[in-house]
Amino acid sequence: MSFLRAVANVLVKRTSVARPARSLGSVKHLSSDSAPLQQGNGSSTLHAKFPGALEASFVTTPKLALPENIEPIPIYRVMNSEGTIDDPSQEPNLEQATVQKMFRDMVLLNTMDKILYESQRQGRISFYMTNFGEEASHIGSAAALSPEDWVYGQYREAGVLVWRGFTISDFINQCYGNAEDQGKGRQMPVHYGSRKLNFVTISSPLGTQIPQAAGAAYAFKLQPNNQRCVITYFGEGAASEGDTHAAFNFAATLDSPVIFFCRNNGFAISTPSKEQYRGDGIAGRAAGYGMAALRFDGTDVFATYNATKLAREYVLRENKPIVLEAMAYRIGHHSTSDDSTAYRPAEELEIWNTVEHPITKLKHYMIRRGWFDEEKENEFVKSVRKQVLAQINQSERIPKPDWREMFQDVYEEMPIHLKEQLRSMEEHVEQHREHYPLKDFKQ
Repeated sequence: MSFLRAVANVLVKRTSVARPARSLGSVKHLSSDSAPLQQGNGSSTLHAKFPGALEASFVTTPKLALPENIEPIPIYRVMNSEGTIDDPSQEPNLEQATVQKMFRDMVLLNTMDKILYESQRQGRISFYMTNFGEEASHIGSAAALSPEDWVYGQYREAGVLVWRGFTISDFINQCYGNAEDQGKGRQMPVHYGSRKLNFVTISSPLGTQIPQAAGAAYAFKLQPNNQRCVITYFGEGAASEGDTHAAFNFAATLDSPVIFFCRNNGFAISTPSKEQYRGDGIAGRAAGYGMAALRFDGTDVFATYNATKLAREYVLRENKPIVLEAMAYRIGHHSTSDDSTAYRPAEELEIWNTVEHPITKLKHYMIRRGWFDEEKENEFVKSVRKQVLAQINQSERIPKPDWREMFQDVYEEMPIHLKEQLRSMEEHVEQHREHYPLKDFKQ
């Protein structure tokens, strides 16, 4: 009780109405209605002192801040649709081997997507999402990051894993959910993850990874001599989720070294961008949260590379977040549960699948540099197709994970209630073995 009385006494003293008298001079600088000298344009020479808007000045006439009066953020581009560098100073000067890896990784992803999409259509896997038209945003950004940087993906960032070394067998085993799947068959197809590659396992609910990324980046900042940042990918549809707004605000106020990478591909499933928001895209929201932003051509692998490289340098140097907006077009259906022909014309798709396709643009660039060999690239595509088909054949024959593993990996040490559930399940399965396809599971 003595402790409570002490606390009460402190509170009484702090809330006492008795205050020492102050002269006007001692509080004049805190007054919000002190009238500073006005300039001819109606604005003041001094800033107001309101804590919620320290940089604002007083004006004598009201003026609405209308969105149509704000200049849209421009789209940064390095390479046009013909593969020509618009401004030579923006040439990233990458080595031939690096550019060829960029091209082949995009081709590998594109080829694997086509086969796995058909695999789902044949009923061999339950679900799939292609990356058609967005290959450059994956590869260009991944190439600009350090392998030590953490990645929080959404579900259309398979190219980032391709660049980091996730193998064809890794991809297909995950989609087939067999015993070789690193996730032990616990996730839907295309929900990849790799501890070795610093790629946090994807989860289905939209936007949940974004505040997680902001928190992870803040944790990195607190480490001495930190050289790692966090990048989180999401679509413009996910940017409408509350989690995104919370993440933006937390990252801005905590000064987290996180790159918010938005793939604005034009559609949130079947909802076009014009029906999702009225503002200037996603990059346009950054200023409202006090963050830097950069918008660029997401079909241009060099613009993506330069933008991500610049963003990484910024967040680590300033210990502040940034919003990147990759403007692209989703050529494929949203997923195997979607039919995009119902809400967009074939003519529109044709343009983005040919002239504006990121692989086509890079191919034109490589031809100009003398770095492209048609025959070798055709052989590469055939080789990838052969590897993917062979791996599907193999992955289908690998048993499913041991069903007991569903009780594992939740806690470092399995608690009593899960041990009891496991024991009960084992007894049940043993009594009714004839009703379960146990031969299909790892023993």
